[in-house]
Amino acid sequence: MLGLEKLFGGDDTNALKMDEPHPESLLDTGAQDVIGKPLDRIDGPLKVAGRATYAAEYDLDNVAYGFLVGSTVGKGKVVDLHAEIAKAVPGVIDVITDYKTFLRNPGQGGETKSPTQGVESVDYWGEPVAIVVGESYEAARDGAYRLQQAIDFETKEGRYNLDAYRDEAKTPPPGVIPPDYKQGDVEKALAEAAVTLDATYDTPSQNSAAMELHASIASWDEDGRLTIHGAYQMPSSDRQQLADALGLSKDKVRIIARYVGGGFGSKLGIAPESVAAAVAAKTLGRPVKAVMARQQVFDATVRRSDTEQRVRLGADADGRITAIAHETLGSNLPGEGFFEPTGASTHFVYPGENRLITHRVVELDRLLSGSMRAPGEAVGMLATESAMDELADKIGMDPIELRRRNEPEQDPQKQVPFSTRQVVPALDKGAELFGWDKRKGVAEDRRGEWFHGLGVATAARSNVLQPSAAKVTIDGQGRAIVETDMTDIGTGTYTILAQITAEILGLPIEVVTVHLGDTDAPPGAGSGGSWGAGSSGSSVYLACEALRKQVADKMGVAAETMTMKDGRVIADNRSVPLAELVGDGMSATGEIKPGKQEKETTQASYGAHFVEVAVNAVTGEVRVVRMLGVFAGGRILNEKTARSQCIGGMVFGIGGALTEEIVHDPRNGRVANRDLAEYHVPANADVPQIEVHFLPERDVHANPIHAKGLGELGISGAGAAIANAIHNAVGVRVRSFPITLDKLLDGLPPV
Repeated sequence: MLGLEKLFGGDDTNALKMDEPHPESLLDTGAQDVIGKPLDRIDGPLKVAGRATYAAEYDLDNVAYGFLVGSTVGKGKVVDLHAEIAKAVPGVIDVITDYKTFLRNPGQGGETKSPTQGVESVDYWGEPVAIVVGESYEAARDGAYRLQQAIDFETKEGRYNLDAYRDEAKTPPPGVIPPDYKQGDVEKALAEAAVTLDATYDTPSQNSAAMELHASIASWDEDGRLTIHGAYQMPSSDRQQLADALGLSKDKVRIIARYVGGGFGSKLGIAPESVAAAVAAKTLGRPVKAVMARQQVFDATVRRSDTEQRVRLGADADGRITAIAHETLGSNLPGEGFFEPTGASTHFVYPGENRLITHRVVELDRLLSGSMRAPGEAVGMLATESAMDELADKIGMDPIELRRRNEPEQDPQKQVPFSTRQVVPALDKGAELFGWDKRKGVAEDRRGEWFHGLGVATAARSNVLQPSAAKVTIDGQGRAIVETDMTDIGTGTYTILAQITAEILGLPIEVVTVHLGDTDAPPGAGSGGSWGAGSSGSSVYLACEALRKQVADKMGVAAETMTMKDGRVIADNRSVPLAELVGDGMSATGEIKPGKQEKETTQASYGAHFVEVAVNAVTGEVRVVRMLGVFAGGRILNEKTARSQCIGGMVFGIGGALTEEIVHDPRNGRVANRDLAEYHVPANADVPQIEVHFLPERDVHANPIHAKGLGELGISGAGAAIANAIHNAVGVRVRSFPITLDKLLDGLPPV
């Protein structure tokens, strides 16, 4: 399959570049009435019955098993590997140490090349230096563990502490989000402001903690083509990364990722096991399956960067913001281009003529930092939305009223209109539903041993349209088949694409089949950045629009006069079965890519979080009692899957606020809490009943289906609402996350 840039505008393709608004949508005129409905996921029965095949479950003949071997020093180089120790283990086939083709670290999905270098040089603790291959998983694992203890390393002095090297922080290279922005004179505006806030917020490294482990099964055919069955969020770009890492042309690599058990950013790019499995399979001449252990996922995939964020706000006596500064310090491996863009939403959520947004990176010899669910906003809005709450306290104003007074009429930086924006309606609706008018003053709501408090925060997440292609076929029986290499990582892609197809082609959803996650299909947007539904959904829309025109031609009518419903085509006082019109079948490809609309408007999804917490008056234990989110994200394609995504994001917010923290050993950068027993994601007992409400909305500037991203909106601001509720409950303002009870004890009100 050629890249989208070569396909765009071809003779057999219905292509759209979003240069203009797209006010008319076939989803508004379809007669099948399945769009927006809370339909169950098509793949749901397969998953609960164990019949959905995940990366490690493909059954290939003559497969061998690979187990990675990680470094046990934080900085240095391999002196002697002693491979014979592993080879002496019964069942071990070989030890692969072809350093030049091993990944130093995984790619990030948005790059054209994956960074590679010889692993004689060790850059972080746990970096893979070999793969042991055995006839069984147990043999490979045993050989790997024995080998790991026998490797001779030369240790070098490493950099493991952000604070120790803050003076050497660097400006990251410019990318999609510029690292710096300055407007007006922030210092002067702050000096002249009636009310100011200057606060610093710290967030730790975090792990995506997806349920499915990173896994790859590599096999080569006689023509030298590599096929990888793996866990990938973005097969199109991952295919290119694999090709670059192995010195292959892209057409020599095929990725199959039909079901992905969560990724949250950790599977945007390829991880070490994929290249290691490919090299081992080539060496042995047989398929090799490599599944990372949970501890290896923590050691050698990707983390969210730790951050230190200084937020300064200046406002007049009426609470209107005149100055806003958001300055961030993060960390990453030397030479990496990624930085945690904590200021992503700060650019447009609140006004202020004087603005300063900066990002600096301290290079440390610790695990690669990269994208994790809502990179930027997830931890950036912990800081800014906490700061807004603090500013409201200083002014003596209700925090909702402060946000209402600071609702910009247009993008305060770009000076362009918002495509849609419903922050104030979300706050107002949430306040009504949550009972915000019953909120009491700080530490005034005590019920026995528990103080109760309410908190609020704005949610905002930029909307992105990515190039995407899809092919839709109507076969001779009048059934539809959708093909794209887009993935479903639990977001409901199978179902949503089937709904779009069914609506436009007038088919029962039961006769629509969706094939995903195979790079032999047209290249989709991939699952990242909350752009999946809008991008891949639009390419399916365009393919179906082209098919409607073909069907209309067959019937001899204009497409706009034709109704398609329940497998029949109705026009000109005739009702004809679709199968009779398509003959042996017909196909069309749809493609979309961004255009002028992304520059002429600021596109984002918005919402508001409301939280009630209870804080124990004696122990400082925090319990989240209620959570409610009100969101506006364009057209809701499936109410059930959309609500599920928002709930998942809000649960992420609980983790970010209260429990999640990677602990790095200060001596070598090692991740000390390397499993789900010690890295604390929220469990059932931590999560209350969560309510999600959607505001009606259509965004004609975003895409032809008028939908925007939701997957990462739910986490944006959620943790801050919890922090703000804790302050309302007991009067303690914690600026170092997660908010564990030890950070509350000294400040609790007297018993």
